[in-house]
Amino acid sequence: MKILVTGGAGYIGSITTRVLVEAGHHVVVLDSLEKGFAPAVDPGAELVVATVDDDEVLDLVLPGVDVVMHLAGYIEVAESQTDPGRYLDNNVSAPLVLLEAMVRHGVPGLVFSSTAAVYGEPKTVPIKESAQTLPLNAYGLSKLMFEQWLDWFERVHGVRSVRFRYFNVAGAWADGSMGEAHRPETHLIPRVLEAMAQGQKEFEVFGGDYPTADGTCVRDYIHVLDLARAHLKGLEWLHAGRKTEIFNLGNGRGFSNLEVVKTCAAVTGVEVEVKIGARRAGDPAALVASSERAAKVLGWVPEETDLAGIVGDAWKWHRSHPEGYETGQRIWD
Repeated sequence: MKILVTGGAGYIGSITTRVLVEAGHHVVVLDSLEKGFAPAVDPGAELVVATVDDDEVLDLVLPGVDVVMHLAGYIEVAESQTDPGRYLDNNVSAPLVLLEAMVRHGVPGLVFSSTAAVYGEPKTVPIKESAQTLPLNAYGLSKLMFEQWLDWFERVHGVRSVRFRYFNVAGAWADGSMGEAHRPETHLIPRVLEAMAQGQKEFEVFGGDYPTADGTCVRDYIHVLDLARAHLKGLEWLHAGRKTEIFNLGNGRGFSNLEVVKTCAAVTGVEVEVKIGARRAGDPAALVASSERAAKVLGWVPEETDLAGIVGDAWKWHRSHPEGYETGQRIWD
């Protein structure tokens, strides 16, 4: 199949692209490189540098495409709370141009990178796809809004979709050749590893008074390779002509922020003192997935569920690539 992967030079997108290439697909990556890195794109894929709302480029790359994987978007919760318009523009308005172009060129399906943030503060944990969607932050709202537009494009134009609501993604390619390289980094595991690599004495955790066992936020961590394998299954689902579906993708087990710090210490052999800081705006107390539906319907089950293994792969990447993908430009500034 010919697949267009938007955001394919980013963390999840680049690893998913490699999985697709290794599965024998013709992959075209569309990425502005605002957040992504050209060297992260598998050499077996074609890289086109452009935004997802560039009509001229879309008219060049979409002919012959069987399925689009839309993984491009802004993902920082805190930033979305201070600049919501930026998230509306990039996560909703821009990909609407992509949808219109898909209709023009007869592309029938889209795999969408959504988020568990659409659920807000869940009433029950683990969270099922039927749970109420009440986002607490503009990031989650932007993803939910695009899901709602997907509903309309299916009703009006017949564009089907598979929507993956991610929980926390971590880890790296098993040999350490690909991994997470955000600037600035806001995700917990790479931030802890940064502190340990730099010999910092303290590490700040956001909030210690949540209604959880140790007072810190609880999150479900899924290995990035498991996530990429799910996208491959979603692609095959749509290509077979099946209907629109929503799936939660997670480990199925929650880990508190303090547990994550302890696991990082065990993997690296480095200890840091945890400092409890103020809560971060828009953070729910606990987000843990029920991935039963993905297993039953899609046939997807996470293979890398051990937190120490996930952290170990991330540590391998960061140790072997202290400057990320670009020589002389550190991802940990």
